[in-house]
Amino acid sequence: MRGFAYTFEAMRTPCEVLLYHDRQEVADACAKSILEEAKRLEKKYNYFDKNSLLHKLNTRQESHLDPETKSLLQRATQYYHDTNKIFDITLATIKHLYHDKQDSHLLEKEKEKLLPFIGCEHLSIKKNHLYFDNDFTKIDLGGFVKEYAADRAVLLLKKRKITSALINFGGDIYALGKKPNGEKFKIGITNPKKPDTVIHFIEISNQALTTSASYERPIMIEGKSYSHILSKALDKRALSATVVSNSCVESGVYSTALMINPKLPTTHHTYII
Repeated sequence: MRGFAYTFEAMRTPCEVLLYHDRQEVADACAKSILEEAKRLEKKYNYFDKNSLLHKLNTRQESHLDPETKSLLQRATQYYHDTNKIFDITLATIKHLYHDKQDSHLLEKEKEKLLPFIGCEHLSIKKNHLYFDNDFTKIDLGGFVKEYAADRAVLLLKKRKITSALINFGGDIYALGKKPNGEKFKIGITNPKKPDTVIHFIEISNQALTTSASYERPIMIEGKSYSHILSKALDKRALSATVVSNSCVESGVYSTALMINPKLPTTHHTYII
């Protein structure tokens, strides 16, 4: 069994696929289908693309939900409640402030006005339509879709009878099976205090692992640093949180929630710094 590695960029992040198979044409075809699926999801749910379905939902140009979008929104809403309202796709309501404002005082003032419109209570799904109870609430599926894309990649691997592979979509990782030599896949956890070093290793098989870190991709406004992971909560954040579960979506949701509130109850295997 041979190893084949593929790299590409989707959803503004580097993606890697490492899979093992006897035939290169099978590996190539599988990698191509994963790339196409990632690009499809990127186009459909791009927050900044005015032609995306997500933008049309946010601007109230569209309310009809196809089965995939309806399922994603229902799952996101359920995670909102499961994480005590920490994981919240409606934080997009204030997202534009961090990109448009260069005055930290003005940012905080505008943010205060929009805080009442944050929360999944402000949206509802009736039959196959999405409704908002105000004109201000917006949603962003962001990392949620990236993690969903990783899980979709795993399904595509299984469909082609691939039994050994590693998916890495910008740190959202899924290990399918074990390596051909029978060993589990060994994943290094970055030391948040020294990002160029590894602080811990975790071995996984048929499991997902994601890490959320507050120090990554900070937004600077007037010399003040804001985390790219927005939150309405004022909990003391961890530097990073790593979660192992059965899916990238599940791990991604809880690694983000636990980074914001390390005391959040969970049954998942976690590593918090």
